[in-house]
Amino acid sequence: MLNVKKTAAEKRKDFRDKLNSGKLLRAPGAFSPLVARLLEEQGWDAIYISGAVLSADLGLPDIGLTTLTEVSQRGYQIARATNLPSIIDIDTGFGEPMNAYRSMREMEELGLASFHIEDQEFPKRCGHLDNKSVVPREDMVRKIKACADAKRDPNFVIMARTDAKGVEGLDAAIDRAKAYVDAGADMIFPEALYNPKEFEAFRKAIDVPLLANMTEFGKSELLSAETLANLGFNMVIYPVTTLRLAMGCVESAMAQVMKDGHQNNVIDRMQTRARLYELNEYEQYNAFDQSLFNFEVSGKGSA
Repeated sequence: MLNVKKTAAEKRKDFRDKLNSGKLLRAPGAFSPLVARLLEEQGWDAIYISGAVLSADLGLPDIGLTTLTEVSQRGYQIARATNLPSIIDIDTGFGEPMNAYRSMREMEELGLASFHIEDQEFPKRCGHLDNKSVVPREDMVRKIKACADAKRDPNFVIMARTDAKGVEGLDAAIDRAKAYVDAGADMIFPEALYNPKEFEAFRKAIDVPLLANMTEFGKSELLSAETLANLGFNMVIYPVTTLRLAMGCVESAMAQVMKDGHQNNVIDRMQTRARLYELNEYEQYNAFDQSLFNFEVSGKGSA
């Protein structure tokens, strides 16, 4: 809290400016406010809040079971912890165009800088699984128009994600992306592209900023930031990387603790107490507290 100096409007303006800079923006996923704080300290460009991660954190599969309230409140908690702009996944918009309209208002009012809304049928599934299905193009266009109508801050970035490449083919996905831009999308997220040629084809066809999803164990070849920048993409996300790293460490280390009966053999894998306190700014909070509560009550006076 004390570390955050920028308003939500300033963070949205920063995101717009960064997208227009010509530099590839890199946004790892943050599964908690503390992770967002760490990522900001390391110098990343933005924070990504993954729907798949939020679902997993609740012990649920990524099939659209989360609600607007769950997603928006978690987005707020993470976005308020950092000066970086935060981009959130709102799946299919939690319903029909009117639901998408409300989602737009909620995300803007809770301090997010951008979201992406996708064209899968509900119930949706992870974008890198087979047997997906997409809604008719006109249905998605109506949702995007609803979001554009609801938007108040012109710097909020409405991102349209299309899963059509794996369902209808690359050309159809590009045609959908063009229709989504015409409907009011500021940015396009083409999901589950396979290789550099497909990324290049999207860049040649679409004029607005493009996002690349470099998720592990998926359909997309894991391209370097340099390659994506050379392909003309504007942003790359690493949506589940931090959760996978954390859960991998928790799983192996706690198995060791179970086996040994103590933590001594895994201490070197842990963040220290001192480092946690540093990240949470204990000293700054203490100084702030002391600056306010430094008076004495003398017991004198007429009252």
